[in-house]
Amino acid sequence: MIRTLEGLVWLCRGETLISDGRAVESGATGGSTAGPMNLSVEDGRKGTIAWSILQKHNTSDGDSLKLKFDSLISHDLTYVGIVQTARASGLERFPLPYVLTNCHNSLCAVGGTINRDDHVFGMSACEKYGGIFVPANQSIIHSYAREMLGGCGRMVLGSDSHTRYGALGTLGVGEGGGELVKQLLEKTYDIKMPKVVGVYLKGKLSHGVGPQDVALVLVKELFKSGFARNKILEFVGPGVKNLSMDFRNGIDVMTTETACLSSVWLTDDKVKEYFDIHGRPEAYEKLAPSDFACYDGAVIVDLEKIEPMIALPFHPSNVYSIRELNDGAEDILARVEQEAAQQIENKALKLDLRSKIGNGRLRVDQAEIAGCSGGTFENLLHVSRIMRGKSIPKNYFSMSVYPASVPVLAELIKIGAVTDLIEAGVLLKSAFCGPCFGAGDVPANGSLAARHTTRNFANREGSKPKELQMASVALMDARSIAATAINEGYLTSAAEIDFDESEQKYHFDGGAYERTVYNGFGRAKAETKLRFGPNITDWPEMIPLGKHVLLKVASVILDPVTTTDELIPSGDAASYRSNPKRMADFTLSRRDPLYVGSAKSMQAMEGKRREGIVDAELLPFVDKMVKIACSASTDRFVEETVFGSVVCSIKPGDGSAREQAASCQKVLGGLANICVEYGTQRYRSNLVNWGMIPFTVDEEMLRRFRREEYLFIPDIREKILAGEEEATGFLVGGDTLSPVVLKVNVLSREEADIICSGSLINYYSKC
Repeated sequence: MIRTLEGLVWLCRGETLISDGRAVESGATGGSTAGPMNLSVEDGRKGTIAWSILQKHNTSDGDSLKLKFDSLISHDLTYVGIVQTARASGLERFPLPYVLTNCHNSLCAVGGTINRDDHVFGMSACEKYGGIFVPANQSIIHSYAREMLGGCGRMVLGSDSHTRYGALGTLGVGEGGGELVKQLLEKTYDIKMPKVVGVYLKGKLSHGVGPQDVALVLVKELFKSGFARNKILEFVGPGVKNLSMDFRNGIDVMTTETACLSSVWLTDDKVKEYFDIHGRPEAYEKLAPSDFACYDGAVIVDLEKIEPMIALPFHPSNVYSIRELNDGAEDILARVEQEAAQQIENKALKLDLRSKIGNGRLRVDQAEIAGCSGGTFENLLHVSRIMRGKSIPKNYFSMSVYPASVPVLAELIKIGAVTDLIEAGVLLKSAFCGPCFGAGDVPANGSLAARHTTRNFANREGSKPKELQMASVALMDARSIAATAINEGYLTSAAEIDFDESEQKYHFDGGAYERTVYNGFGRAKAETKLRFGPNITDWPEMIPLGKHVLLKVASVILDPVTTTDELIPSGDAASYRSNPKRMADFTLSRRDPLYVGSAKSMQAMEGKRREGIVDAELLPFVDKMVKIACSASTDRFVEETVFGSVVCSIKPGDGSAREQAASCQKVLGGLANICVEYGTQRYRSNLVNWGMIPFTVDEEMLRRFRREEYLFIPDIREKILAGEEEATGFLVGGDTLSPVVLKVNVLSREEADIICSGSLINYYSKC
């Protein structure tokens, strides 16, 4: 079904894979192994699609890339903070197309006027700075980008982790808002040349298999091993031509869950037809690897062997085939419950899936098909065909579908698919991302939802463990969700259902966008006043890094992975995204409710320090720290040492690109994270852009940290500016100060300056 190849792998003439000097895949024509050994590895790497796109956007002659993107895109969870940060850093206009969509808080159900206030702010920003504004419920962010923004050989930077348009030949990168701010200020996105992994597709799909099934197989294989982390996945091979564009897009958007940096596919006549259909024929260009391209590893996917899959709570990589689960539900679900218990902090709660077994099968309570992965035309067309003349159960079961855009909805209406869905009891809703992150259709307590969305992290669906709520999500493809819905909610593979899988010609009508989308790019109106709602506030003061730092350990999390949803919850908390102080109060609220109080106590000590007062709690060991710091006096030590908090965890930052996972810690006085490794490059970037030091230690050391203890790090500012990769800190306890070696790893000069300035805002305000 799927296997990985470590080390260098050559792709010859698009069909033959060579690893360790032998052909491991020969393609439909038998291929040829002649040629690659005459090329250097460096030249071979230049033969990848990814390399050509990156070099086209690179402004540097050095080893590191300094990239400028073709366009930017954000949604209403992120764009207010980005505009506010850029504005505080000297923004005058948007120098490249910047699209603001309204698909995350468009429900406007929480917080009174604040969600719509943000939309009004976004529209005024597009007028003032020359942006593109997509009103609420017209399209979800990634559907609009596919329809109107992507193009072969282009690069798009988005403030959402699922910024993936690789099937259109576009390198999409999801990052925290700070990186978009840099582009708005005409700076660059700086990274080392990423490794590129070839994803070699072969064969044809079996009946009932959808894009989510292929995607989940990839996530299962690649996430836990770290095989794709911070790399680019390049989809090649003879199997690509056997997939429709909606199918390719559905796989591509889920590559984020492998922890890769980005993805790109070879392009062909189907891509050309896609751009023709969408009225943008100029966006097409044939992209393919050179005759002899060298990859830093490969993944071989036999499409014919993939079957309908399910990702059980609490991660998209917790994947089984539906057949496998139905054959051994009791044992598999017991194992999942046991694994989940280790992630649930409140031991009064537990995941109970086995109680949902009936007739030998798992029974789900709710079905949702939505967002960038689920709400596509082809997915919903096949769902309507499966459900035609059938019905959902008439009890506690519910089912909703969210077409990804108004053009998709219009076409579904024209061909009668919407009628089939409604007559089956399915609720039809507007373009909205809410079910993917807990802002819509939150399941009942104790319920299990089957969803064709992107993630199923604990409590992401909206349940609140502090209020003794526990619900969960299993990820499935839309086709198997439909099959399950017409089988009384009992888990059913679409492979068991006879239905029409033939392609239906899609007709795109962009009239809705022409009538509603504001396009002000190149026509900035500087005289326009930004419209602020009462919840939209400026960023608080960001304190520069001191010569020394004293950190309170405000949280220690020993889970294997800490997601951004745990660092800052989605759902109702996100409504306060435009008010940094209010949103900060939600930091780690579902994972570690004691964190905010601990961080604020240290923040209060910092306030006293700035007045020249040392808190009584610190007095017993101040003299020892003064001696280590070689300060002339206690007063001098207090003047030179900044007090703050730190979060310690094994691997933080998997999941969303939302910068609030870092900025909320900073607003509460956070100065650093300490971990074994960072789950994603974008989370580490977010820490740096908010002036926080991204320390690492080995796991044994990390497990020594205890909540509420102090860590003193002398001369840290000097070490960071000097490019030193290690710093010695001292754990403060009783009469002893125990040394700890902290690794900073490689920081660029700009990253070091940003950290020492205290934030990206401070850094640019000095420039």
